[in-house]
Amino acid sequence: QVQLVESGGGLVQAGGSLRLSCAASGIVFRINVMGWYRQTPGKQRELVALITNSGITTYADSVKGRFTISRDTAKNTVSLQMNSLKPEDTAVYFCNAVAFSPYWGQGTQVTVSA
Repeated sequence: QVQLVESGGGLVQAGGSLRLSCAASGIVFRINVMGWYRQTPGKQRELVALITNSGITTYADSVKGRFTISRDTAKNTVSLQMNSLKPEDTAVYFCNAVAFSPYWGQGTQVTVSA
């Protein structure tokens, strides 16, 4: 099992920045990918960004150039720096880790006001 605890999030004005962090515990040595997803009411959860053990990153087109994902494998953490935030970035953001199976954090609300 992998446990994920998120921190960060909150309310910010459009154009502002926020940083999300996620700490993993449990069988962390089996984690090969970590990432962030987001979900709004009535919509499916969508990928925001992910990073592999070797540092390869993938971003959703909607966040490229604005968001940066990073990982500290020694501390078993993954972070998401979000800049130039837009109202459409408003969502619940979930940390994800893949260790043979997917694991999810509890989610953290990000609200961007116009």
